[in-house]
Amino acid sequence: MKYGERIASLREKHAMTQEELSAKLGITRASLSHYENNRRAPDYDTITKIAGFFNVSIDYLLGRTDDPHIVLDDEVRKFVDSLELSDDNILEKFSLTIDGKKLTPEEAKRFIAFVRAERSINNN
Repeated sequence: MKYGERIASLREKHAMTQEELSAKLGITRASLSHYENNRRAPDYDTITKIAGFFNVSIDYLLGRTDDPHIVLDDEVRKFVDSLELSDDNILEKFSLTIDGKKLTPEEAKRFIAFVRAERSINNN
């Protein structure tokens, strides 16, 4: 799920209109619409306001985790961000599978992020 879909989903979950949310965030309704439709990415300050307003992590809004309250540490975030699994050669090289079914690039990114986070926790 892209950031825009997550923002729209959170807004709808809280029974808010775009007008209401944009007023709370101090942005225009048009800007919010662009974000929700993935036509424009919110800047850091705006994504921080959105995360704070809905009490979710920025990592959740950006699709780095499916848990709205998990925050990836800097090392894990850098690792996940540096992965480029869209290249078919790389996907073939790693060929990550679960139950005999090949992972999609998004599933692979989440899987690797999970393993890194778990290792980080276990090493502390």
